[in-house]
Amino acid sequence: MNMMSLKGVARAMRRRLRDEPPLRLAAARADAFLVSYPKSGRTWLRYLLSCYFAESAKLGFEPDLTSTFRILPNFDRDPVRGIDAFIGRTGEAGLPLILVSHLPYRERLFLDRPVLFLVRDPRDVIVSAYFHATRHKKSFSGDMAAFLDEPKYGMAALTAYLNGWAAGLAGRPHHLISYEHMLAEPMPAVAGILAFLGVEPQPEMLARAVAAAQFDRMRDKERDGGIPGHDYDRNDDQSLRMRSGKAGAFGEWLRPDQADLVLERCRSDLSPRALALLAATGVDLAR
Repeated sequence: MNMMSLKGVARAMRRRLRDEPPLRLAAARADAFLVSYPKSGRTWLRYLLSCYFAESAKLGFEPDLTSTFRILPNFDRDPVRGIDAFIGRTGEAGLPLILVSHLPYRERLFLDRPVLFLVRDPRDVIVSAYFHATRHKKSFSGDMAAFLDEPKYGMAALTAYLNGWAAGLAGRPHHLISYEHMLAEPMPAVAGILAFLGVEPQPEMLARAVAAAQFDRMRDKERDGGIPGHDYDRNDDQSLRMRSGKAGAFGEWLRPDQADLVLERCRSDLSPRALALLAATGVDLAR
């Protein structure tokens, strides 16, 4: 490891030591966590839930892709997107505190709080992650074959994350959400989420939230205002967070052998519990 890498690791360790105590305090107050591997559809689900809660709590505004963080904040200390942005801190809004995270599982950080866990077909996840890294963040410049084998972004990162959380969910209250199910039947999927949170779903309000979170509407909002904390070309369709809004579109970008490789890596590297999580997506991962 070179000197620059060592300095980066040292900075990350210092940041973790600084941030972890206030994060544990926030975790203790959380009603639930919303957890997913990156590029599993979290932006859409967060926005849909924030539209529902904005109306149910009578906040007086329809969220956009910035104010959505005031209703479902990230589990971090970012002043715009993180815990301090939560509007429920004022005591005037009857909002559940749902902390949203891509962090790997750590028991001492997530405590014993309930978890909403979002999963998606790993082939679609990998494609979306590739475009996020190459076009949105510009943190990777190789081709898809190289990306699949890249330790930080590719299949090794995905399987390690799912294995960690599959173990962490055992014995903990949790509700599994499939991106594919949400696309096919958003009303019952979100009603199930609300019921898990102890919220009685209001069908008309839920229908309005689902309509507000339609893909084209969210894409227009992203083009207009972007995502806070991210500087990227909003005229490039492949750099957008709202990039596709489809299930099973991986075949446009993965060769058949690459798509098969993703499934084979899942079969070989995922624990039985992690494979069971992905079964909710409808992908056949039987060994």
